[in-house]
Amino acid sequence: MEQLNLNLLRALKQLLQERHVTRAAEQLHLTQSAMSRQLAQLRDYFQDPLLVREGNDLLLTARAQQLLPQVCDILARVDELRGEPPFEPARCSRRFVFACTDYVAQFIFPAVLSRLHREAPQLDISYRMWQPEWLGRLGQLPIDLASTTHNQLPDTLRSIPLGQDYPVCLMAADHPLTAEPRPTLEALLSYPYIRISSGGDKDSFLDRALKSQGFSRRIAFEVPFFSAAFSVLADSDRLLVVPAHIARNAARHYPLTSRPLPLAVPENRYHLFWHLLHDHDPAHRWLRELLAEAMRSSLYSPGDHQIRS
Repeated sequence: MEQLNLNLLRALKQLLQERHVTRAAEQLHLTQSAMSRQLAQLRDYFQDPLLVREGNDLLLTARAQQLLPQVCDILARVDELRGEPPFEPARCSRRFVFACTDYVAQFIFPAVLSRLHREAPQLDISYRMWQPEWLGRLGQLPIDLASTTHNQLPDTLRSIPLGQDYPVCLMAADHPLTAEPRPTLEALLSYPYIRISSGGDKDSFLDRALKSQGFSRRIAFEVPFFSAAFSVLADSDRLLVVPAHIARNAARHYPLTSRPLPLAVPENRYHLFWHLLHDHDPAHRWLRELLAEAMRSSLYSPGDHQIRS
């Protein structure tokens, strides 16, 4: 095969983005067998398998990872030349994968989904629990958008800032430490802690600070879900270090309150981010702008207006 036509380029882009032959075929309105034939042609042209099966997943080869941003850029330029009509959300029937914490999924995402249902009723969202180790290899994963706290993103990612705040100590509303407006470090270390094991890094700064002073804390309960942590916290003397906006909003639903930490705390910066290979995708651009607007305006999201205690 000596030439690569535009249809094969579009098939290549869809296959590498979806990492799934059937889903890629659906996006291009082809049969699975037709898409499989195009994949065979592409493998022959590039002299590379492009997609390699590992268990139930298809992984991109090194050559495929190199090709994907190039193909996206080529097709974006072709579409500009062709003058395609503007993106119409109401007619979009794609599925997007969004990774975040269960806090976002529980408290922020219902309003987002309600708006999506009104404006893009055929667009589907699949949720994944965000894992910190995904940050450096987002382009290799079937994830379109993600949201977490991180102060420095890799050069391969693009982002929209959502806000910022700082960590506090969350506790039951009737906890003995509520008698003090600013509990001492010794007082905070006299109680056991809960740790959230999923999402971004929320409290390792505390362990580093304690270690530098020759102290440590007891982690009595580790769980990946905020809702489980809040329920245990409300009915015990345990403590939980979380971002200030999460502490404030948890108190809306549980008998909880928070206190400042008696040491220097880092600033938490929140982003909605994606791999640069999605930059020129009109549907992706529309969705990320809608998500960013909805998340920034949610009363459960962080805000730059917050003032340190």
